[in-house]
Amino acid sequence: MKTVIVDYKAGNVQSVLFALERLGVQATVTSIAEEIKSADKVIFPGVGEASSAMRSLKANNLDQLLPTLTQPFLGICLGMQLLCQHSEEGDTNMLGIIPVPVKRFEAAIKVPHMGWNNLQHLKSDLFADIKEDEYAYFVHSFYAPVTEHTIAQCAYPDPFSAALQYKNFYAVQFHAEKSGPAGAQILQNFLNL
Repeated sequence: MKTVIVDYKAGNVQSVLFALERLGVQATVTSIAEEIKSADKVIFPGVGEASSAMRSLKANNLDQLLPTLTQPFLGICLGMQLLCQHSEEGDTNMLGIIPVPVKRFEAAIKVPHMGWNNLQHLKSDLFADIKEDEYAYFVHSFYAPVTEHTIAQCAYPDPFSAALQYKNFYAVQFHAEKSGPAGAQILQNFLNL
């Protein structure tokens, strides 16, 4: 099985590589379209700011490529938000793959949402063998609201999408690669899809 991590200079690539290695998976890190298209599984990590990440994707024509992929695809953190339609962060148009907006947390709560929080309302094979209220590690100031595409929720303090799914595109707001045994199980579940 060929697993590719999309390299667009905005991802926490090393953490994801190490997490996959712990699962016995050797992944290729690339921005080359043919390498990405030929992968069995694609992982799209992200940290940082939406508009600069979109500029990087556009500079490599990845904004055109990624929406056309048909293999199982996993966005992580900013990688999840980039799959959505539009972000309030920098008033940025995203890839538009998952028909969900990205909003900023209210100023009345501590932002960013950082640390361990519970996953609830799990609805996908991505969460096989994961218990309701399992903890995952979050670091983010923007979120996707709960919609029909939500496959896991978290509350901070109101519910938001901890994970989304649209067709072959799966996405998690939390850092699966930093979420201990539960995160490792979620990554393994994605590889098993």
